[in-house]
Amino acid sequence: MSFSTTQPVAERRTQTERRWGYLIFRAGISLALLYSIHLVTVQAIAGWHLNRGSPEEIRKATEWDPDNAELYAARARSLQLSFDGTDVNQVLGLYETATRLSPNRAQYWAELGGSYEWAGRAEEARRAYARAQDLFPNSPQINWKLGNFYIRAGKTHEALSAFHKTLLGDPQMRAPVFDLAQRAGIDQLDILQEMIPADTASLLAYLDFLVARERLDEASQTWARLLRSGARIGPQAVFPYLDALIRHDRVEELEAAWAAVLERSHSGLRHRSFDPNRITNGSFEDDILAGGLDWRVLPTEGVIVDVDSRAFFDGVRSLRIRFDGKHNVSYSHVLQYVPVKPNSIYRFIGYVRAQGLTTDSGPRFQICDAKDASRLSVESEPVTGTRNWSPRQLEFRTGPETRLAVVRVARPPSRMFDNRISGTLWIDRVSLIAVEGQAWKASAAMPR
Repeated sequence: MSFSTTQPVAERRTQTERRWGYLIFRAGISLALLYSIHLVTVQAIAGWHLNRGSPEEIRKATEWDPDNAELYAARARSLQLSFDGTDVNQVLGLYETATRLSPNRAQYWAELGGSYEWAGRAEEARRAYARAQDLFPNSPQINWKLGNFYIRAGKTHEALSAFHKTLLGDPQMRAPVFDLAQRAGIDQLDILQEMIPADTASLLAYLDFLVARERLDEASQTWARLLRSGARIGPQAVFPYLDALIRHDRVEELEAAWAAVLERSHSGLRHRSFDPNRITNGSFEDDILAGGLDWRVLPTEGVIVDVDSRAFFDGVRSLRIRFDGKHNVSYSHVLQYVPVKPNSIYRFIGYVRAQGLTTDSGPRFQICDAKDASRLSVESEPVTGTRNWSPRQLEFRTGPETRLAVVRVARPPSRMFDNRISGTLWIDRVSLIAVEGQAWKASAAMPR
């Protein structure tokens, strides 16, 4: 590039400065590119050593990338998992370096806290955990580690507070948190008041946890808190609790819980009250809930059960039970649990219709004590052939110990050579009513 002798000096100076500026810019770009290539190369080599996983390989990674906090933390973790007599001070030094290089990373402080605790330096562990929580106060993982530390330190209320945040942040942590609190022997009321979040999902999850472990007293306290919360409760959500009350013969609690479920349910359950009929949904006008104190229909081979809106005795629906004619069915799969009073007289009526029931052992109604059939067991006449709507009636007295009965549709297997059952049974307007001030007709209900 040449300059004209007639070109002004100032103009020539400007062109020279631009040229040098351009050259410096290109040099800077080249240096930046070379540095970037260097960084990528260094990080790639460090990453290669890191991925090999052993403490020695991760140490080599830190030599290539000494300012990378994650490499020091990774090496500390690898040493903790090794089986060759790890030096706790070496692990502490690595975590301390990680927190120095990345002081705002809560995970490193939590891991440092765990290492201090491992070394028996409780106060330093507490400060490290607290620093981690300050950096990430709502982290479920940080609060889980902090809560474990407080449990080991005997600081129950601090642990419950940390676990409360864990549960709020991660529903998947419910089972381990619930289990640890129980194993630590923490008072149930403290758990309910300080640890379990007030939302319906958390309370129901804790209720299920207690039921699964047959801790019915604690489950009842949890149920009471759930009711105090004013939550809407779907019936299916509390069936495990209701079934536990049935198993443990806690009938008064069962009735009260069922009444609360009906009152708080979103759906209209208008045919499920006990006034005066003790049978729930006796005319099948509502959908079958398959739990609690509603009807239960258990599936079995050779039988189809559904609700029929074309054939009915009362209302606009009935229950239809169809036998396919291929099996000698032992059937007791339509049933309902019914609270009753001891030493009381009851009258049962169920209307039935039949079409082509080909068996000598037809279906019938059975009523038994839910816990011990030797206390109470009566049944109606079987239904066979084809017949229009007609009642099946029983009258019986409960014994001194009967407080919960089972009403079921049953069919004992036939002993005849041609013993398979086919045909259809409909049932409708099922009722069980206490008979007050009347003489007991012993002939109306013959024990089996």
